[in-house]
Amino acid sequence: MCGIVGYAGEKPATPMLIESLKKLEYRGYDSAGITVQNEKLETYKTVGKIVNLEAELPEKLGGNVGIGHTRWATHGRPSTINSHPHTSGNEVKISVVHNGIIENYMKLKERLIKEGYEFKSETDTEVIAHLLHRQVYGSPEASEKRFDLLTGLRKALAEIEGSYAIGALSSDEPGKLFVARKDSPLVIGVGNGENFAASDVTAFLNHTRDVIFVNDFEMAVMTPKTVEVYDLDGNPLERRVERIEWDIEAAEKAGYEHFMLKEIHEQVNSIHNTLAGKISELEGDIFLEDLNMSEKEIRWLSRVQVLACGTSWNAGLLGKYLFEQLAGIHSDIDVCSEYRYRNPVMDERTLAIAITQSGETADTLAAVRGIKSYYCPTLSVTNVVGSTITRETDSIIYTRAGPEIGVAATKTFTAQLTVLYLLAMKFAQLRGKVSPDYVKDFIIQMRKIPGQIQQILNRKETVKECAEAFADAKSYFFLGRNLNYPVALEGALKLKEISYIHAEGFAAGELKHGPIALLDEKTPVVAIATRGQTYEKMLSNIKEVKARDAVVIAVADAEDTEIAKYVDVVLRVPSTDELLTPILSTVVLQLLAYYTALARDCSIDKPRNLAKSVTVE
Repeated sequence: MCGIVGYAGEKPATPMLIESLKKLEYRGYDSAGITVQNEKLETYKTVGKIVNLEAELPEKLGGNVGIGHTRWATHGRPSTINSHPHTSGNEVKISVVHNGIIENYMKLKERLIKEGYEFKSETDTEVIAHLLHRQVYGSPEASEKRFDLLTGLRKALAEIEGSYAIGALSSDEPGKLFVARKDSPLVIGVGNGENFAASDVTAFLNHTRDVIFVNDFEMAVMTPKTVEVYDLDGNPLERRVERIEWDIEAAEKAGYEHFMLKEIHEQVNSIHNTLAGKISELEGDIFLEDLNMSEKEIRWLSRVQVLACGTSWNAGLLGKYLFEQLAGIHSDIDVCSEYRYRNPVMDERTLAIAITQSGETADTLAAVRGIKSYYCPTLSVTNVVGSTITRETDSIIYTRAGPEIGVAATKTFTAQLTVLYLLAMKFAQLRGKVSPDYVKDFIIQMRKIPGQIQQILNRKETVKECAEAFADAKSYFFLGRNLNYPVALEGALKLKEISYIHAEGFAAGELKHGPIALLDEKTPVVAIATRGQTYEKMLSNIKEVKARDAVVIAVADAEDTEIAKYVDVVLRVPSTDELLTPILSTVVLQLLAYYTALARDCSIDKPRNLAKSVTVE
């Protein structure tokens, strides 16, 4: 997730762009840059925060039209060269900023290189700049326009697959700012003698509250006094100007009361982004280009060792089940803070997978460094490009969840699960454990997950009512079997983190070995009882719980007509492949924790005693 801004007005563009970028810095913190339109396009960019960019700017930088970008890297490590804006043409005719992922960028890049375009960065966005230049001018050397930039943008977008919010400038069309959107947020601010474009209304709310929300497959041309919106066929559209009533703090949260709720909702996009470029329904294949292992090495593996802490450990436990069930590889999981003090049995046929949202978790880094003496391959799953863990492991697979502000992990957890599903299925495929038809069907079901999460979010009031009904409970139990056991652990962790209610997750079959002694009518029990091989066993466990007078809240399939006979409350998830239900159940439990904490008036985004990233032992 990145942040783009644009300004076309009567004031100097540079201070307006810098102010807007600072408002969007929560969307990206790896690097930043701007292009201002003068007699030519002037571009300045650097790694790090916006203050680093300010230090690079000349004291007087003229121009009243410009674009800017604050980056959270997805393609290419954080560096000045990889920073946006990206430019094209021997005389720098085009400048572009972009938020999103271009899925077919390699195919486009190869073609553009053959046509003489020189690529300077590792990013997918540079493809857009060269593609625009090619459409408008015809070749890298050409300086005479064939088309205006609006036509060039329309033609270029017809070749692009993926998601985008784009801001573009042409040195040959002074006073104009061009934008376009598909699957990435973009909003236009309509001012008096000035107009803005940004990923979020936060960027310009100090200057105007009148906005046009750009829809998918729409473009716009902006000048200081006009905003013209078009469809991708070039037809003009009539768009209504809306009034924003949020205050600044609410705007940063896109109208949500807390960052955590916003980030729960962002899982629709974060999972889509994590999948982008990694799966193909048509080919029935999974592509993990950053996995630095050959097919022979993957088939040779005899063991997977997962290393993680906290929420990432819960994700890793599900990963253990997946590697064993799908790929037939013996798997272990350890808490890093304990693993580093053991003398583990490891060899070169063991793949060590370190899972860390920040890439800076001290215990995880120490465990990975200790493993190197065993000469086994290492892989990290992380959300932060350029973080320390990426320099410590042989392979890296990035989640694409974007910056997460709330301390309690939500979208980063489900993004980690998404990567682990892809890894386990890819290993199973290469080791001959699954058929091509099974892989293809799995990919089709995986692609549906973001939409199914949206269905859950559309019915979140049901979860809210449940949470409020039991908000005064002193203790909660969460029960799950097999793939749902890690979900139970994660549900309990979320609840205790932000609501301060004592909560424990258990493998449901272990309840009778001690914990059942704690049950009474004041203890709500959440049973993850989605359809699958352990469903009937879960019903037996539920009956055991009900016999002790405890209240049972079931998380169950939408099509399950039996479960309501045995429980007090049913929270539904859309029906999907049994393997994938943990993602959907997790979203329900995140909402349960959030609304419980809200009812108890807790500090949700910054719970007491907790930090987002634990960088000390």
